Amino acid sequence: MRITIIYDNKVLKKELKADWGFSCLVEVVGAPRILFDTGASGAVLLHNMQGLGLDPGTISEVFISHAHRDHLGGLSALLQLNGKIRVYIPSSCPPPAGAEDVLRIREPLQLHEDIFSTGKLGHIEQSLVVRTGEGLVVIAGCSHPGVRTIFQSASRLGKVSALIGGLHGFREFDLLQDLRLVCPCHCTQFKSDIKRLYPEKCLECGVGRILEI
Repeated sequence: MRITIIYDNKVLKKELKADWGFSCLVEVVGAPRILFDTGASGAVLLHNMQGLGLDPGTISEVFISHAHRDHLGGLSALLQLNGKIRVYIPSSCPPPAGAEDVLRIREPLQLHEDIFSTGKLGHIEQSLVVRTGEGLVVIAGCSHPGVRTIFQSASRLGKVSALIGGLHGFREFDLLQDLRLVCPCHCTQFKSDIKRLYPEKCLECGVGRILEI
């Protein structure tokens, strides 16, 4: 699978734009292209997609982790260009304007072969889980329910091997010990601690980062 960071507080390529929010493109062989979250600004989202050579018309689905603007704000601009997108939202999220195909998720759900939602956790947020030959890849928006809770939900599908996304005030660093990869993005407050403790598995996040897993 391939994950391309499209929206983040940092950039790794100067021609792209940083902004408070998160979005990444998830590409799995045999499955539709899924855009995970849409950042805060449609203009920034589309600018970065263009800079990365990503055509909005090729996005089949959008997975919204939670209803905060820095994860949902770019959706309307994307839908204006591609109104055929299916949108997955946690059941606590209001239906997004302009979306014709919306699936509200409350319980854990299989979206495609080897691609799952944890279901709504902590009354606010869902995470995306992709099953690979080397374990589960968990993609989180802000980890509001807590990384431990997210891992507990994902672990019914197998062993978590990678964690990518926003981790907010996460400090239970021992949960990362058995992972192969962690890429702390966006709102993560203790990035430097994670990098110090796990330099061999911690990958810097930023717009333009491509992870081949």
